Amino acid sequence: MARMVQCVVLKVEAEGLDRPPHPGELGERIYENVSKEGWQQWLERLTTIINENGLSTADEESLVVIEKHMLGFFFGEGDYGQLPAGFRPPGGGGKK
Repeated sequence: MARMVQCVVLKVEAEGLDRPPHPGELGERIYENVSKEGWQQWLERLTTIINENGLSTADEESLVVIEKHMLGFFFGEGDYGQLPAGFRPPGGGGKK
């Protein structure tokens, strides 16, 4: 039987992750509170955050910023985690 969690992203009980997706205390917190579907939503947001902010997962300073975004996205902590100001998804309209 799948492990279930009360997902902080979906706001419902859903299938939990198989293992912590990130090292340390933050990874454990995500493991306990985020579903597989919620994690997929984060990965989509993370791609946007990385691209819009010119971040690199190989850069220590970028990882600090990414963790701040994780805290904001999952737990509403701080001023990070939202889409960048003025962001428009591809095909989302706007000027050509």
